[in-house]
Amino acid sequence: MNTPNQLPFDPSSLTRRDAIKTLSAAGLLSMLGGSSLWGQQAYTGRRLGVALVGLGNYSTNHLAPALQKTQIAELRGIVTGSPEKVPVWQDKYGIQDENVYNYDNFDEIAKNPDIDVIYVVVPHGLHAEFTIRAANAGKHVICEKPMASTVAEADAMLAAAKQNNVILAIGYRLHHDPYHLRARELARTEALGKLKSCVAEFSGRPNDERIRTHWHFKRDLGVAGALYDLGVYAVQAQIYIAGQIPTQVTAQSFNTRPELFTECEETYEWQLEFPNRMNSEGAAGSSRSENSFHVVAERGKFGIKKRAYAYNGQEGYINDQSMICTPVPQQAPHMDGICQSILAGIPLRTPGAMGRRDLVVLQGILESIDSGKTVDLTKRYL
Repeated sequence: MNTPNQLPFDPSSLTRRDAIKTLSAAGLLSMLGGSSLWGQQAYTGRRLGVALVGLGNYSTNHLAPALQKTQIAELRGIVTGSPEKVPVWQDKYGIQDENVYNYDNFDEIAKNPDIDVIYVVVPHGLHAEFTIRAANAGKHVICEKPMASTVAEADAMLAAAKQNNVILAIGYRLHHDPYHLRARELARTEALGKLKSCVAEFSGRPNDERIRTHWHFKRDLGVAGALYDLGVYAVQAQIYIAGQIPTQVTAQSFNTRPELFTECEETYEWQLEFPNRMNSEGAAGSSRSENSFHVVAERGKFGIKKRAYAYNGQEGYINDQSMICTPVPQQAPHMDGICQSILAGIPLRTPGAMGRRDLVVLQGILESIDSGKTVDLTKRYL
């Protein structure tokens, strides 16, 4: 089990052996005619075929377009329960008939050599089922966040990946976003002194009809509403700013519209305790719009004050100056980075173990709300 102050998923924590392996892998990619860093030069090596499972908004408007910009990942297949979508996707992306599946015949994808990676983009409550099926088909898996409904499901997903010798990555695209990477570097190097506090929130204000009808707010598919859909981003920010794994969580919930929020809470708030004693507060809800994180250190402050967790348009700051970064199409380098790890055998930035870690925290938040007590997390990590 990792000790509470370890963060094995951060590139800065790579061991010497990992570093040597990474350098060797970069050399391998160079031999293949590619680049070890996304977007710096044309990649001419082997491309990996990706199949999207679930053709909702994220796949349609973000992942599929991003796969037209990738260098290593390539859109080759789709899995959908909506047959009317198939001709539209085939016409737009040239997907072959033999690479089209539905949820019933999905397991037959095991026989398809065109598909190397399956990206699971179904509702949260179905992540475990389709990830395990994909792993059992012998395919590498990217699973959207949050990884699963429970830590037990995450364990089953990790076991399936290990048993079938495939990788399991989580769709945490912000690990390739330059604003977040800059903030992490400022925290890691203590450029402004020791960290004192971090406040992170991702909240929205959906209309009443969406709350009544969308799966995000249903317990079976959305699990815990804004906490699982948005809160996982704030938890991630708190953890990578601290550079440590939280040891305890205390949480509260509020519901001013119980007639609408019948299966989840309207607002979640929580406080994480870290070994470095940095004060850390998080929130996620459906009563106001807030999309930011703010860090206070001994000699200054930094963060992303607007659209912190959005697909674009971040506004970062360091003290009173704007944070100058060159934006990237987040999903493209994220998918290419995962495919690079598969081909070259280098560590994933967003492995399944990271998704499990975050579920430990999310479940701790729910448990603290139910019990009214602080929850110790130290013995719940891998």
